[in-house]
Amino acid sequence: MYKRVVLKLSGESVGVKPHNIGISESSLKEVTDEIKIAVEKTKVQLGIIIGAGNILRGKDVSFIERTTADYMGMLATVINALALQSMLESVGLVTRVMSAIEIPRVAEPYIRRRAIRHLEKGRIVIFAGGTGNPYFTTDTAAVLRAIEINAEVLLKATQVDGVYSDDPKKNPNAEKYKQLSFIEAINKNLKIMDTTAFSLCMENKLPVKVFDLYEKGNLLKVLQGEDVGTTII
Repeated sequence: MYKRVVLKLSGESVGVKPHNIGISESSLKEVTDEIKIAVEKTKVQLGIIIGAGNILRGKDVSFIERTTADYMGMLATVINALALQSMLESVGLVTRVMSAIEIPRVAEPYIRRRAIRHLEKGRIVIFAGGTGNPYFTTDTAAVLRAIEINAEVLLKATQVDGVYSDDPKKNPNAEKYKQLSFIEAINKNLKIMDTTAFSLCMENKLPVKVFDLYEKGNLLKVLQGEDVGTTII
């Protein structure tokens, strides 16, 4: 059983179905329920990073200068973080939002030692604002924060039950991997995370667990060490 982890959520996980855009109360509630059960049963120290694909990805806004667009994407992660915080606290969980971009009226600035202290006190820490720098994804931010707070594993929540050789929704013959090395994931060009994120994991020996968040009870199973999803080491 893990003691301290970072959970990476996509922005789409809280979006309005079927296109996963905007923010949906039911989607937020679904994610929150999984987190509440898992945290209360395991007492894990949990950090969360949420993306912004439901609102805006900087690299997708081609008509705006890239650096500016990336900062817009970072601000969108703050919006998602605040929405997630509100829903988590509505079910009795204590949280803190810490932002790499200083927005003192709505979030604490990210300070590593303070983040660790929050975790030690049983608070869920939601890391917002990415790394605070353009040209870095929220996957890279998730890896960076996991390394900084000495997390044992990065949990990558997706809409499929692990890593496949191809899109299993389009190719029924796609092979599911139970375990991969980071080099294999990079060489096979598997689009789980970007190369920068993989490299950081590999250099700092941070394992990644990829699993289906939408299968009820999966987050709890992962935290309890059950054989769920794909492990990348």
